[in-house]
Amino acid sequence: MKNKIEFKKTIIKIVIIIAIELIVISLFHFYQYKTYTTNFNNKIGSIIAKIENDYPNITTNELIEILNSENDVDINLFRNYGIDINKESILLNNNKSFTIFAICMLIIIIIFTLLIIILFLKYNYNKDKSLKKITKYIEEINNRNYRLDIDDNTEDELSILKNEVYKTTVMLKEIAENSVNDKINLKDSLSDISHQLKTPLSSITIMIDNILDNPNIDKKTQMEFLNNIKRQILNINFLINSLLKLSKLDADTVKFSNKEYLVEYIINQAVNNVSILSDLKNVKINIYGNSTSKIYCDAKWQTEAITNILKNGIEHSNEGEVVDIYFEENKIYSQIKIKDYGIGIDEKDLPHIFERFYKGKNSSNDSIGIGLALSKSIIEKNNGNIDVISELNKGTEFIIKYFK
Repeated sequence: MKNKIEFKKTIIKIVIIIAIELIVISLFHFYQYKTYTTNFNNKIGSIIAKIENDYPNITTNELIEILNSENDVDINLFRNYGIDINKESILLNNNKSFTIFAICMLIIIIIFTLLIIILFLKYNYNKDKSLKKITKYIEEINNRNYRLDIDDNTEDELSILKNEVYKTTVMLKEIAENSVNDKINLKDSLSDISHQLKTPLSSITIMIDNILDNPNIDKKTQMEFLNNIKRQILNINFLINSLLKLSKLDADTVKFSNKEYLVEYIINQAVNNVSILSDLKNVKINIYGNSTSKIYCDAKWQTEAITNILKNGIEHSNEGEVVDIYFEENKIYSQIKIKDYGIGIDEKDLPHIFERFYKGKNSSNDSIGIGLALSKSIIEKNNGNIDVISELNKGTEFIIKYFK
């Protein structure tokens, strides 16, 4: 494992202790040598003083020659005095000093050895303690207790492991929370879908029952019922198709076939898709922009996104009004603005207009609140974003940017 900081610190401490021990032993040996030398020199000095006193005729050179002589001393000479020079010093002070020095040396070695052992024991204790904590944390995580604060700012190997466990805890906590949120969202979505389907299906059932229960119903009323049934079926069909597309986008199963297209081409395709609706409401669509502006996208999907936004603008416009489309390009992004001058969006509804199944107070009766959500998903999946500006009774402007 990388970054074994604590282990390295322990090794450094041990090396320092050993270095100090070697220095202490070296100084101790030097002191021991100095003590022996002093004792010998003192005794030899006493002997020389005695010789000079008893033999005044002896010269200094003769004494130096005796002191520096390399001839071995006869062992039997000292045995006469009860001393074995192979086993002990002829000086009693040196024998005593040696005993003291030996005891001190042993104490020094024991002290430094104990320090090293204590360091290792402390390192192992801290390591075992951290491992027990990590094991406990993992047991808590296995019991789905993700409310743990085990973040560690140190850099030793166990702290790195604790930080990784912490990251895993945060990730598992997010997954657990997302799982709960997904279940809630799924429940809400199923409820919304059920509601969206229940209303038109109930209307269809009532109208069919009226037709079946009244065989003599006049032709005009019958046609009205049939047209209403057709409209409700188209709404259901649009809802189902939109939900299928949204689910594919959510699951990332849509493979965009991105190519370079003229922005004007995408806009014209979307305008063609809403031409019938704009004709029925007598809403004119104006297009302004540089015809050379280009966009890198999937034409089919982006046309659908623009179509839904245009459809929203036409539905919220009064009869005889206009919808203006502006487009441009720069080095960072291509931009499309779609502006209507209709009833606008209430300030309270504005933050929610891209939410699925959300219907503001100015929404049309046929609205199912999914078109803008689908457009937002498509645009964002194609490296774009969408914003909206609106003011009541002055209109709404959608701003779409595709980043390069």
